[in-house]
Amino acid sequence: QVQLVESGGGLVQAGGSLRLSCAASGSIFSINDMGWYRQAPGKERELVAAISSGGSIYYADSMKGRFTISRDNAKNTLYLQMNSLKPEDTAMYYCARCLPATTVQRLCALRLGSWGQGTQVTVSS
Repeated sequence: QVQLVESGGGLVQAGGSLRLSCAASGSIFSINDMGWYRQAPGKERELVAAISSGGSIYYADSMKGRFTISRDNAKNTLYLQMNSLKPEDTAMYYCARCLPATTVQRLCALRLGSWGQGTQVTVSS
């Protein structure tokens, strides 16, 4: 059974930075496309960024230039570096495995498996 454990969230002032981590176990991490999602109160969960097994990367428009997704296959860990944080970035952040995609724009269009417990990011103004 695959387990995903997110960490690194916290309270930060607007303009600050956080680095999220997602530790994966129970699967061959290196062959999975992976994604970061977030869900703010009262809103649907949305895809923030995704990275393929081969290193192709997708960002949602509002994250481009501020967030950086990366992976360390040797450590079975996915990362999300978040800079220039805004109050509207406040949400619970989750990582997930994804079904393989045929194009970068379709990365993590389909999720695979269960969610982790998430990590809360709160950005104060």
